[in-house]
Amino acid sequence: MSARVRSFKGMTPKLASGVFVDTSATIIGDVTLAEDCSVWPNTVIRGDMHKIKIGKRCSIQDASVLHITHASDYNPGGYPLTLGDEVTVGHMAMLHGCTIGSQVLIGMQAMVMDGAVIEDQVVLGAGSLVPPGKTLESGHLYVGRPAKRVRKLTQKELNYFSYTAGNYVKLKNEHLAEG
Repeated sequence: MSARVRSFKGMTPKLASGVFVDTSATIIGDVTLAEDCSVWPNTVIRGDMHKIKIGKRCSIQDASVLHITHASDYNPGGYPLTLGDEVTVGHMAMLHGCTIGSQVLIGMQAMVMDGAVIEDQVVLGAGSLVPPGKTLESGHLYVGRPAKRVRKLTQKELNYFSYTAGNYVKLKNEHLAEG
């Protein structure tokens, strides 16, 4: 059985080399996944009314929902969803029409809303909520509902971004090898 990857209104998802998409995941429309990404069970990535771009070595964990904000009279231009490189999105996270930088960890069940920006090298704690339009500055840990800056990241935490990205690249390669 193959993953549910399908076109919508003439837009077909583009998956670069080495991308792993679990058979239970669904990817629709104007979605681009760069090299070495992994999309885990029951995840939905829906680019049906705007574009979604996911950078290299990103891991989108189980049951996450990634969507956009469509353009309308209420929101001219809408909001695409963009992830930089080496982003790990925890289980059951929801990313909606936001911009995520590179080397970011989105905790389990976190929610990032329309027009929010998470700069590079940020940890967003599990269960946190980033409200519409808020910016999380680089180099910090944020937690809570709404998310608040707690402290600067340690060097060990900064090193963890590449480690965890590499770990998920290794795991998705093992899944790809199994067919």
